Amino acid sequence: MLDPTDASNERRAITYALTAVFMWSTVATAFKISLSYLQPAQLLLWACLFSLVVLAVVVSLQKKWPLIKQMGAKQWFASLCYGALNPGLYYLVLFAAYDLLPAQEAQALNYTWALTLAFLAVPFLGQTLRKQDIFAGIICYAGVLVIATRGQVLTLEFGNSTGVLLALISTLIWASYWILNTKDQREPVVGLFLNFTLALPLLLLVNLLQGGLSWPEWQGLAGAAYIGAFEMGLAFVCWLQAMRLTRHTARISNLIFLSPFLSLILIYSILGEDIYPSTLVGLVLILSGLFVQQKKAKA
Repeated sequence: MLDPTDASNERRAITYALTAVFMWSTVATAFKISLSYLQPAQLLLWACLFSLVVLAVVVSLQKKWPLIKQMGAKQWFASLCYGALNPGLYYLVLFAAYDLLPAQEAQALNYTWALTLAFLAVPFLGQTLRKQDIFAGIICYAGVLVIATRGQVLTLEFGNSTGVLLALISTLIWASYWILNTKDQREPVVGLFLNFTLALPLLLLVNLLQGGLSWPEWQGLAGAAYIGAFEMGLAFVCWLQAMRLTRHTARISNLIFLSPFLSLILIYSILGEDIYPSTLVGLVLILSGLFVQQKKAKA
């Protein structure tokens, strides 16, 4: 007989996961709108600041400030390194990609990070590369090629090769962050808060060097607030809660496949981007590759 507590926890886990998926579905649109008012480094600085406020509230509500006081020098240094990667370098590169590409292409390419993670886990975590990983890679990167060439696969005419390269580099940075994260002993929410805290002065320096320290227009500030509060802050908190509550991690993880299609609907209806057939074909190939890879993991 099903334990009522388990059933309740699963319902809560699904609610948290769907909330995170919906928030992630909106960010491609939010990125593109915000980047019309702010440079990538400016957007990241303001988004980081707003995310830091949200995370501070979460840490307070969860009464986790004592954990920060217990941090040693090595953990503070680790936090600086983690923060330099996420939110630092990762979002700088990702925002630069969104600045150059249509939102539909940038968000689709970004989903290949999970496959990049599987490949990096081989040399860095000693995991085995299996036939399914190679097959998944062929399918995923065929999708990347379709999107990058906007369907002109045979002639290899790229829509924006710099933007595509930046989007793929961002997946490498994000996967590297999660590889390093496997050795992170910090409590997840506290760790995320410290990452953003120590990334803030680095982002201030980047903006000073670029001459971008100025008060933004309210539209840009509103976009940064939304991105910082939801994409960088609450979405991760909700996802962590879902993973903590569920006893069926694979079932919850599969909900992420809803996100790119919801995102395309918002991109079309709010940004007014005509969705290229090549984006749909490429996205289906990328998600199919990821599905193949996940099926392997459960075998």
